[in-house]
Amino acid sequence: MGSRESRGRKESSMPGLITEHSPRRVVLVRLSAIGDVIHTLPVACALREAFPQTQIAWVVEDRAAPLLTGHPAIDELVELPRGFLKSPPRVWQLRRRLRQWRADVAIDVQSLTKSAVVAWLSGARCRIGFARPCGRELSPWLNSVRVRPRATHVVQQYLELLEPLGITAPRVQFNLPELPEEGEAAEALIARLGLSQGFAVLNAGSGWPSKRWPSERFAAVAQHLSEAWQLPSLVVWAGDEERRWAEAIVAGAGGHARLAPATTLRELAAVARRARLFISSDTGPLHLAAAVGTPCIGLFGPWPAERNGPYGPQHLAIQKMRFDGSTRQRRTAPPSLMEAIDVTTVCQACDCLLQRDYIQAA
Repeated sequence: MGSRESRGRKESSMPGLITEHSPRRVVLVRLSAIGDVIHTLPVACALREAFPQTQIAWVVEDRAAPLLTGHPAIDELVELPRGFLKSPPRVWQLRRRLRQWRADVAIDVQSLTKSAVVAWLSGARCRIGFARPCGRELSPWLNSVRVRPRATHVVQQYLELLEPLGITAPRVQFNLPELPEEGEAAEALIARLGLSQGFAVLNAGSGWPSKRWPSERFAAVAQHLSEAWQLPSLVVWAGDEERRWAEAIVAGAGGHARLAPATTLRELAAVARRARLFISSDTGPLHLAAAVGTPCIGLFGPWPAERNGPYGPQHLAIQKMRFDGSTRQRRTAPPSLMEAIDVTTVCQACDCLLQRDYIQAA
């Protein structure tokens, strides 16, 4: 006899557990946050490549929804407000819309209670999510097939959720689209700020205080990039607090950095595509820049870089101290984790990527 939690549910690491046929309709559930939504894009791309005729819907909270609009792997986007579970009318509307979709399979990438409820509301008989400990709260009870990930990086872990559908070792693709007007606006911004000869992007923002790297250190990196590589920096931000941090970086960089205007996520993606380098702590814009192919340097403290770093060999992740604990404990981790990352190490990482870029261009 298995545990009560596992009775009637399948735990899988074997491909082809569910069906040998293409599902007609699949619902992906990854509600938040920005970086995690970006890390889920390869799941949608792999589904589209494996099952070209399958209809794919994605349920996402409204803050991240603009990134997914017009994505070639997504047929229908279902946007939800944050806290939707607290509103019975919204839950009922969601259930009605998802039931009309008539999904064969729901893939709960987030594997929390709120995302598992969405998968359950879809009416899909096959609901794939993570087993514990990756599957948290009530999700292991609500999902019918639970996968124990073996991979280290979160992108690969998410892709392992496709193994029950017979999809193994797919190509990792993000395929974030760019509209012509978004590219034109980015080019105009770059020209207006005098950055047409090349620039780096610095992002000092972070979702948690425990992920923040000091502004004066970003300013020192901007000085190094300008003096060693004749590469000015563009400092991006979102919200009033991040703007103050960005202004402090520009003020401390001795004329070597420019302050970006306010940008949407899609505008930021267009600017990042045209940068030679992107430097940031572990936050959504870092993973957005990595997804559009910009060489990135990620600065890590409370979360392990090998799991959450910018995905791909063209990027570097820097971490000097480790921290073990729950998500809540990581949110309130001490600033010493990020302060352990010194300016010299980051400048050396910049030199490494820029030198590699120079050699490849020669």
